[in-house]
Amino acid sequence: VQSEEHSVAAGSCRFHGRHPKTRFKVEGEPLVLTCPQVLHWESTSAHVNVTWRRNDSAVAVPGEEESRVWVRDGALWIVPASQADSGTYICTVRNASYCDKMSVELRVFEKTDASVPLIFYPQIIPLSASGLLVCPDLSEFIGNRTDVEIQWYKDSVPLDQDNQKFLNVRGTRLLVNNVSMEDAGYYTCAMTYAHKGRQYNITRNIKLRVKKRDEETIPVIISPHQTISASLGSRLTIPCKVFLGAGIHTTTLLWWTANNTFIEDAYHGGRVTEGERQAYSENNENYIEVPLIFDPVRREDLHTDFKCVVRNTMSSQTLRTTVKE
Repeated sequence: VQSEEHSVAAGSCRFHGRHPKTRFKVEGEPLVLTCPQVLHWESTSAHVNVTWRRNDSAVAVPGEEESRVWVRDGALWIVPASQADSGTYICTVRNASYCDKMSVELRVFEKTDASVPLIFYPQIIPLSASGLLVCPDLSEFIGNRTDVEIQWYKDSVPLDQDNQKFLNVRGTRLLVNNVSMEDAGYYTCAMTYAHKGRQYNITRNIKLRVKKRDEETIPVIISPHQTISASLGSRLTIPCKVFLGAGIHTTTLLWWTANNTFIEDAYHGGRVTEGERQAYSENNENYIEVPLIFDPVRREDLHTDFKCVVRNTMSSQTLRTTVKE
């Protein structure tokens, strides 16, 4: 054990490469980088030590808050950030027996409207519902405080947060009522953070996407015709085409029967089969289609009752067709 501890202390660390998520921040604001390895280690180890350094420096970031950059509780703090802070940072997590390293990429942008599309958090609320926007990544700055005030903006315009549309919920959340497509876009949430007698603004940009609800409509069978002409011995395809309008297709069932029996049960030899289901749009209207395939047509088919059946939670419809020579 002693030799293992000695090797770890000497810097024998397993390097896990660069974390796939680059951190994007804006200059002039406080930022906190957390070590991706810490979460895993905290669940498996009683005590770990975390150190940080820039990739181009052999000197570890100090643990005291005397400078602009320091480490607190295993996280790297920069107050305030500048574009010169952009670069690669390496965090090292170790205990007496093990040591892991991982690099984290940081990009600090100038705080302009042009940087908003580069630094945003995506969030989704369904259309016509009421939903919450959450101001993200503030836990290190809030801690146990209960008096945090968050100001919300849409397209840089302050929101009236105590009306029927928007309601500032306690903490970091904004309630949006009766969501419409016009509510989509960029939102900004902002709070202040005090450090060494100075007040700093902390902002987060959110891109809200309003998702249309998946809705069902009454399906309408628009083909086939009631009678289909065919030559005995020939191959025949009869499409069953269903109109769904703006409705979704995933919850709509479509199948064929022969004399009220499923096709696969009626024709074990596979002479008559259902083709592959297709879902498509024409002029922004949704359709589904399942063909009935004869290979070949036989005389017995002229006396068989074929039906196309469609069903969803809204309705069930059947269309009968017969084959004629």
